[in-house]
Amino acid sequence: MTLMFSDCPSLYCKFQSVRHYDYHTAIFETWGQGKIIDILTTDLDDFTLTPIFGDRLKSAPGIYTAMNKVLIRQLGLQQYQDTHDAMVGFTGRRGPETEDEIWCLEHEPVFTLGMAGKTEHLLDPGAIPVRRTDRGGQVTYHGPGQLVVYPLIDLKRLGVSIKGYVNLLEQAVIDCLATFDLDAQRRRGMPGVYLDGSKIAALGVRVRKGCCYHGLALNVRMDLSPFRRINPCGYPGLEVTQLADRGVDLTVGETIEKFLPCLLEQFPYNEVDMSDE
Repeated sequence: MTLMFSDCPSLYCKFQSVRHYDYHTAIFETWGQGKIIDILTTDLDDFTLTPIFGDRLKSAPGIYTAMNKVLIRQLGLQQYQDTHDAMVGFTGRRGPETEDEIWCLEHEPVFTLGMAGKTEHLLDPGAIPVRRTDRGGQVTYHGPGQLVVYPLIDLKRLGVSIKGYVNLLEQAVIDCLATFDLDAQRRRGMPGVYLDGSKIAALGVRVRKGCCYHGLALNVRMDLSPFRRINPCGYPGLEVTQLADRGVDLTVGETIEKFLPCLLEQFPYNEVDMSDE
């Protein structure tokens, strides 16, 4: 469904259906479900969205322009701490009209420990540096050959809950793996994506003032041995796998090309810009 607002006719948001009177529920429930039905309306009263949009649309139309745009940055191999500091800085500076960004990269070898992470899950880090960070979750490993994706998204502007956002990230990975004929699953109470019980993608997020940073890590073609030096995500004995071990022969760059359409499908962006810096 395409809604064209009489207050600002050049701005629109896409929905696939409107099933609820609460805008936040409607926008989340409609992404990725059903076929698109195009309806043009110049009267917000046709839908009971007026109490949600109302004066916000008249006073800040830039919010709805930004809501539909995203910048994809492909950043190559990066040190963890530098990237973390850049994410925190971006999130701290952004305002209601700041466009969302998605950063795709690899990290130099590093173990990261979440805010509530227990050091007992660091079994034998050796020479690999350990960084305490401000995401949720326990301990994980990042290294070359792993696709790391950091969506820097204004969840409040999109009306998405934290739980809903995690589900969207997981679904993007599941959909991507399905293109390789891999049947990936969620596991109850264990965020991430799994193949036959082995973890192939880890998730960890942080939300500040309604805006998220951190994200997900998908194992592509990497040295998995550092995972044996930790309890991955805080689970002793949890097996870890990667695309290369499942018959998928891709580089991280090629995986980005496969994954991004699946990720963007989860969000209402209709304008995507790309950057390599």
